Amino acid sequence: MALRAAAMRSMVAGAAPPGLRRLCSKASANSFMPPPIAAMGNGEGTPGREQAPPSTNLFVSGLNKRTPSEKLREAFSEFGRVVDARVVTDRVSGYSKGFGFVRYATIEEAEKGRVGMDGKFLDGWVIFAEYARPRPERTPPQNMMSNSNGYNSYGRE
Repeated sequence: MALRAAAMRSMVAGAAPPGLRRLCSKASANSFMPPPIAAMGNGEGTPGREQAPPSTNLFVSGLNKRTPSEKLREAFSEFGRVVDARVVTDRVSGYSKGFGFVRYATIEEAEKGRVGMDGKFLDGWVIFAEYARPRPERTPPQNMMSNSNGYNSYGRE
């Protein structure tokens, strides 16, 4: 207690370092002020990202690592007819990557599913549903046998 009183006296005198002032201040520990919504993006979906155009395919993030594809299908099927639902898994380990895709029969059903499940709990985790973005075009792989000098790895042209 004496140490705190001495720290308060030095703080009043203006000699305390900023970290000590913050430590001994009377400000609430929960005085965090989040940034305004306008600064975070468009106010819907992931902050700072543009919304994808409406489609029948939904991207679902925030999944529990133990949520199977069947459970994902079951949860989203209350909003419409689910054509396909799958949780994306790691190729080597087989464990879930924590996201997946749900495809509905119509765009209207997909909209109901997106609105109905975005920010809801599934297996104890809050999940986020948004329209899936189309895959970007991929360039074909380059010939790995030739080096930048035009010769292959064996020294022949």
